Amino acid sequence: MFRTLQPRRTAPLARAACAGLVLALTACATAVNPVTGRPEITTMSPERETAIGRQAAAQVEREIGLVRDPELTAYVESIGRRLAAASPRKDVTYRFAVADMEEANAFALPGGWIYVSRGLLVLANSEDELANVIGHEIGHVAARHAAQRETRSTGVGVLSAIGTIAAAVIGGPQLGQMVGQLGQVAGAGLIASYSRDQERQADVIGQDLAAAAGWDPSALASFLMTLEREGRLQNQGRERAPSFLDSHPAAGERAVVAERRAREMNVTVRSTTVRGRAEFLRRIEGVRVGPDPRQGVFRDQTFLHPDLGFALTFPAGWRTQNSSQAVGAITPRRDAMIVLESQGQREEPIAAARRWLAANSGVRVVDSGPLAGGSWPAYRALVEARTQQGQAVLAITWIAHPKGTFRLTGMTAPAAWRTYGPMFDAVARSLRPLSSAERQSITGLKLAIVQARGGETLAQLGQRTGNRWSLDETALANALPRDARLEAGRLVKIAVPDRS
Repeated sequence: MFRTLQPRRTAPLARAACAGLVLALTACATAVNPVTGRPEITTMSPERETAIGRQAAAQVEREIGLVRDPELTAYVESIGRRLAAASPRKDVTYRFAVADMEEANAFALPGGWIYVSRGLLVLANSEDELANVIGHEIGHVAARHAAQRETRSTGVGVLSAIGTIAAAVIGGPQLGQMVGQLGQVAGAGLIASYSRDQERQADVIGQDLAAAAGWDPSALASFLMTLEREGRLQNQGRERAPSFLDSHPAAGERAVVAERRAREMNVTVRSTTVRGRAEFLRRIEGVRVGPDPRQGVFRDQTFLHPDLGFALTFPAGWRTQNSSQAVGAITPRRDAMIVLESQGQREEPIAAARRWLAANSGVRVVDSGPLAGGSWPAYRALVEARTQQGQAVLAITWIAHPKGTFRLTGMTAPAAWRTYGPMFDAVARSLRPLSSAERQSITGLKLAIVQARGGETLAQLGQRTGNRWSLDETALANALPRDARLEAGRLVKIAVPDRS
């Protein structure tokens, strides 16, 4: 069972510590936590919490994007509203949306903004699972976890997490801005620092809300197991080690706890309020699967962008990420990264370099000059910048692409420059025009629902229906074993080309 969070200091000591936070934006106050019913020292008023959430929500819409499907959004909202009606916190307006993220994720912003990703919808196999996930995120808001995190920090507000999550790797605003542009800005920045106790408390609240609204609380466990399985698949069978970018670590452990708690709750699901699996699958059919081809796609380590007409290859083994703002990659050790972004209209690379350097006087230019060997004119500057963790080296290359000026930034610590510096230049030189064959090969995928034949395997079904998922991906999305024999008429999720 969950153990209620208790302040680690006595009230006088907590007030003294709070008074010493010179960077805090508001004074400390004592407030009753809506979930525990106990007083807490907090630096974040409900009004400021809402203001922070509104600002972060605008950033989510701008940098991640929302799925603009009225029926799907209305469906998610209907689930969210039913859950929110049972929330112990009544002083916020809960808002629900589908984030345009291919990864399976869900996150809550201060003040009641709650998102599920389209990638999460693809992995969910019942309305019960989706309701428990949304309930979990409502739990973060209800328990004021964002306010707790800020109060227990050193006075750097919640918004400082946005765009600065890379401080744990090397540190400093330059790297933080780069990681922020790798996507999931508000999601990763605002969720990643939830403690394990806060995650467990949100699990409990989510199950309670789901049960109160008529859904099966054990579905939280089944979805957590799907997330655990996805992590193993992404890591080739190895259990994923939690990292500072994880929003929901230790999914397998939490699934065991959630399943045990659901049995203890002994809840009867109200069938009159829950749509069956067939209806749920109908609601999510057609959701985009994987990356949006209009924003570019990866073929192994090569990124292809059809609208801008270029290809770019990142080093083997680096973890790649694409967003509406930038595309980039980070090393497995997270000690170096490289990001490509736009710097506006096309101009001579040296002019673009001078303009950027003039606007960033805090960096020191070590070397600069033209970079030869690429498809388009390029100019590179090697600069040093001081960060919170020490010095960092940046290799910044400006490239005059026919549709604008691109800025490619590689960043690492000085001690690692000999290792990564040549890789940064190789990536810059790899930027090239897209071939017509490559352009024609870029198509998106969407979710389709098909019926199985009696005794059919997933592999046979996939071959018959033109499924583009691998066998492992198909088994994961349907929460089935790879070698499952299907009963006649079973509905199965597959991925098919999106011709729209």
